Amino acid sequence: MSTFLLEIVTPEHVVFTQEVKSLSVRGIEGELGILPGHIPFVTPLQVAPVVIKTEGKTIRVAVHGGFVEVQSDKVIILAESAELPEEIDVERAVAARERAERRLSVNQDRIDHRRAELALQRAITRISVSDKAKH
Repeated sequence: MSTFLLEIVTPEHVVFTQEVKSLSVRGIEGELGILPGHIPFVTPLQVAPVVIKTEGKTIRVAVHGGFVEVQSDKVIILAESAELPEEIDVERAVAARERAERRLSVNQDRIDHRRAELALQRAITRISVSDKAKH
């Protein structure tokens, strides 16, 4: 089976670069599966796990917004931030989830509500990607 080069980059550093067999991301229109030879496109990403399939291995990366650009032989994810499972502090993510849930439970203005929703999405993504989380 053929592969393509996947690069996940943030403003701070390159998070991941490797030949992969497939990729699953959550764009603004929903889940997208990318295989070698996929038609080129660019789309914004939601805060959600990215699932990467390599030779005999599945890797999950917490991606917190950004864009995915699919080229003929390469895919680039330009993320606001991204974390590999071993980089995630699960206890901190659980505490952040609890704070966001508390903020969402009180009546507040739209801007604060949206910020709390995004914080909750980031925390849930981190927890689901973490290899230390108890699923």
